[in-house]
Amino acid sequence: MHITLGGRAALITGGSKGLGLAMAKAFANAGGHVALVARDPETLEKAKAEVQALASSAKVVAIPADIREAADCARAFDAAQRALGQVDILVNNAGTSQRGPFLDITDELWKDDLDLKLMAAVRLCRAALPGMKERRWGRIINVLNIGAKAPLATSTPTSVSRAAGMALTKAIANEFAPFNVLCNALLVGIIESDQWVRRHASDMRNISWEEWKADQGRSVPLGRIGKAEEFAALALLLASEQGGYVTGTAINVDGGRSPVV
Repeated sequence: MHITLGGRAALITGGSKGLGLAMAKAFANAGGHVALVARDPETLEKAKAEVQALASSAKVVAIPADIREAADCARAFDAAQRALGQVDILVNNAGTSQRGPFLDITDELWKDDLDLKLMAAVRLCRAALPGMKERRWGRIINVLNIGAKAPLATSTPTSVSRAAGMALTKAIANEFAPFNVLCNALLVGIIESDQWVRRHASDMRNISWEEWKADQGRSVPLGRIGKAEEFAALALLLASEQGGYVTGTAINVDGGRSPVV
């Protein structure tokens, strides 16, 4: 099956590294145009160059923004729309794994996590949906993690904000399905990304990246951690015409690790 986006335009938050960058490359390589949104301008420009080198005919724009701020969400969406003409595909990917003992999580940490992972998605969906509805075509992909379905101890606030993102996904899917606007969530397990590189760097056992990956893979039924390109391939399907009968679902991309289907 050959998947093509046929010139559709995507806005991807957290687009400068890891899963966001992998999705941008997959979308551009499939004939799409992409707006990369992240906080660091230098990293964004490097990511833009990588995507452009892979797909020279794609329009690629880098938009520095802190989407925890409502004004930055609006500015980033407007910039993407001006550069690409319209936003057909919205990928809410930005986020960190903020977690710890429940009694240690302050109001400030709760607010920061919810602003980044939930309210940014709410605001960007609110900006994107009118155009998608009018054109009767749209795709929204919310990148969450498997803790949304099966939260562990000391997993707040991230598991709570991700569970809220899953509810948001279903509500939007149900409301906008009559207009051919599809909304799905992809729930990440352990997949190679910048976040896991940082975790390896903070590991005090002083083992190599390859040894560390092998060690982490032992908790996964498939026996390995995932690749960003594998994740991006599924996102590409959901963003395409070929994924046109899938909406309102939350798909685990975790090698079987989640105890909940």
